[in-house]
Amino acid sequence: MDLLSSILVSIAGLWAGTINAVVGSGTLVTFPVLIALGITPVVASMSNAMGLVAGGAAGAFGYRRELKGRGRQLLRLLPASLLGGISGAWLLLHLPEEVFHYVAPVLLVVALLMVVFQPRLQAWVRNREENPEHAVRDKRHGVLLVVLVYLAGVYGGYFVAAQGILLVGILGVFLTGTMQNANAMKNILVLGVNLVAAVSYLLFAFDRINWLVVLLIAVSSSIGGLLGARWAAGSRRRCCVP
Repeated sequence: MDLLSSILVSIAGLWAGTINAVVGSGTLVTFPVLIALGITPVVASMSNAMGLVAGGAAGAFGYRRELKGRGRQLLRLLPASLLGGISGAWLLLHLPEEVFHYVAPVLLVVALLMVVFQPRLQAWVRNREENPEHAVRDKRHGVLLVVLVYLAGVYGGYFVAAQGILLVGILGVFLTGTMQNANAMKNILVLGVNLVAAVSYLLFAFDRINWLVVLLIAVSSSIGGLLGARWAAGSRRRCCVP
């Protein structure tokens, strides 16, 4: 990879880390850049997911205050995310590479649709914030919530892109709390998915990882994750000033 390509990947990683911390969908920036630079789709997906672990950790750290009082909910949902991430990584590692070539464009369209409809997802979250009694709470829906979080993890373990937006929508419908609470929980769940996927790739697909890409995205997305969390924190303070 030449200097210009390295700079482009770093810029994409910085932007991806920033928007992942605030909303999600950073892979829609990094993945197309990697493909445009001639990296094969499966290698690009694996290397991108591994690099974004660092950015996800930085964003989750920046949102740590919003997790106060959410420990029990996280303990209930995190295993579903981790299992989903393992399932998605297994699919990526074991299905023929040609399958990903065909599926990736479809998943990109799905991810783009999630971004397009993101305002509606956020409206759901805000509706629950303003009207907590509308949140779904009975036991049957609790099981459905765990299943949906698992499926989001499968999606994230296989492709990564826009799983954060999907999770914000799911959490906003089923749980009470603010938009920032949902976003903080999303960051932890996405980090869990990316982490178990990265470990799977490391153990079973070491030769299919582009380590320079991992390094560039890890460093730049970490900076972006911290910047995104700081910007979001500043926005919260500004919105609360009378």
